[in-house]
Amino acid sequence: MTEQTEPTVQVEAAVQVEATVETERAVQVEATVETERAVQVEATVETERAVQVEATVETEPAVQAEPAVQAAPQAVMAPPHQPPAPVQDPASVQPQAPAQDPAPVQDPAPGPAPTPVKKDRRVLRAALRWTAAVVVFAVAGAGTAYGIAAMKRTDVPGLATQADGRWDYPTLVKAPLPSGSPEPFAEDNTAGAHYADLRELVLPAPEGAVQDKKLRGKDGWLATKDFLAEYAPGSARDDLRQEFVDDGLRHIAARGWTTPDGTRTRVYLLQFGTAEVVDDLFSHEAPIDGPRQQLRGTEGSVFDTDFPAEAHDHNVEYSVYIEKRPRGAEQTRQGYLSAGDVLAVIVQSRKGGAKAVPFRQTVALQSELLG
Repeated sequence: MTEQTEPTVQVEAAVQVEATVETERAVQVEATVETERAVQVEATVETERAVQVEATVETEPAVQAEPAVQAAPQAVMAPPHQPPAPVQDPASVQPQAPAQDPAPVQDPAPGPAPTPVKKDRRVLRAALRWTAAVVVFAVAGAGTAYGIAAMKRTDVPGLATQADGRWDYPTLVKAPLPSGSPEPFAEDNTAGAHYADLRELVLPAPEGAVQDKKLRGKDGWLATKDFLAEYAPGSARDDLRQEFVDDGLRHIAARGWTTPDGTRTRVYLLQFGTAEVVDDLFSHEAPIDGPRQQLRGTEGSVFDTDFPAEAHDHNVEYSVYIEKRPRGAEQTRQGYLSAGDVLAVIVQSRKGGAKAVPFRQTVALQSELLG
């Protein structure tokens, strides 16, 4: 009995040892399989994360930063769950060579590290914000500039100015020339002749003014005696009448009006044969030291040294005068323009004082029509 029992014990011990060895080997095999699976999963996740990050960095300059940042977490997803390999019975496992260490997994293509990527995204978002801000301010600035340019000066805050006293004249249009006729100051027009209708060269009345019907004349032509009535009666007026006859006065066109502030304006255009005649008459009647002929109702006039030189057409010569003190209830301003074959006489008078601005404006506009 003793001999039979000992072999049995040895067999059972051997079987237990073998079973233990096989069990440990199976556990090792299973651990190896699970390790390889874990390494593969980790490699897959890292590869997908690197690809997603690289794609996000490349597309962020063209796309706004916020959607790309939101999409990144969604892209890093765990792979579908795979069921674990069935564990084989330890008795059925065949002896195998010792498991080798899994082959080293190569690192994925180098990509931006998480921290630098976040920094780059912040930079990109900041750049996009500043770019958007610049665009917004540029558009706003352009709109503001357009708005200011389209506004009247008096409507712009800080630039509003009080009315300077100018009158509202209608849009000026020069009278048409007969076909083939030159301009009055053209090189081939040696006589300086105005071939346009003289009546259409007279400055129109400003808005709100009441026109003087007496100056309309007959068919728009004023009689010489009506013009001479502007001057003080006496021998000086008679001399001027004779001078007009000698110089070959052809026509007189005139217009007069009174504005609501009481200013009376008279504009006369006297046309002669040539510019040479007008130049001589201008030099004689309108010297710089004062007008040769005093207007009716004036005590004495002197050259207006405050008159701006640019307030007339450059082809037109001018002499302007202002009535000095002592004077009567009215003050008178007068101006003479030499423009080719036309001598223009402009007179403004007003109780209490003739204003400078409307007078300068009237002289400037009339010279433009004659220039």
